[in-house]
Amino acid sequence: MGHTVFYRTGVVAVAATIVALLVWPAASEAQLGGLIDTVTGTTGTITGTLLGTTAVLAGTGTLVAGTSDALGASSLTGSVGSLVAGEVLHAVTIGYPDQIDSEASLAALALNVAGTSIGADFVMSRALAVADGASAVSNIGGLAINGIPIPVTGDPNQTIGIAGGVLIINEQSVGSDGTMVVNALHAIVSGVADVVVASAQAGRSGGSAQALRASY
Repeated sequence: MGHTVFYRTGVVAVAATIVALLVWPAASEAQLGGLIDTVTGTTGTITGTLLGTTAVLAGTGTLVAGTSDALGASSLTGSVGSLVAGEVLHAVTIGYPDQIDSEASLAALALNVAGTSIGADFVMSRALAVADGASAVSNIGGLAINGIPIPVTGDPNQTIGIAGGVLIINEQSVGSDGTMVVNALHAIVSGVADVVVASAQAGRSGGSAQALRASY
């Protein structure tokens, strides 16, 4: 399994990524009321929690607040046992003194929990926080549950019932300090597993994200 993590001062080396992050729909904006003088953010690619055990794939770690820097991580493939697997895992977060851009993505998602199979061709989330607000968006292609195609509305917090739990699509939440968190997919089966796919966070209190965080 190929795996790459980069820690690079300055945003020149990730200029192409900056352009990609800035040219995306400003969906679901939430006003932050100012980020003071620092913003922190991180990104990941799959996340889930497995009751007592936590696994993280393609996570950038935390970007130091108030610095112009970039962190990234990638892996050709990744899996957590038979629970979840993906390909081309990618995560990047880019910081400025008063702004943070975060993005996470993966392809060929295969999630199997409590007899329910969830798949997608491509999953991505993006979060942007600036001095006067924050926004987030998710892009999901080819989503299916037990082989049945699922229409993605693009609305925040679209909910689909699954056996013993729920799948939340484009899950978005804003903390009391205005920090934006977006999870492209969040599967919850009570007492069995909690899996977040493609998570990005940006805001005043910092952020974090992973390719996989699981609890079982």
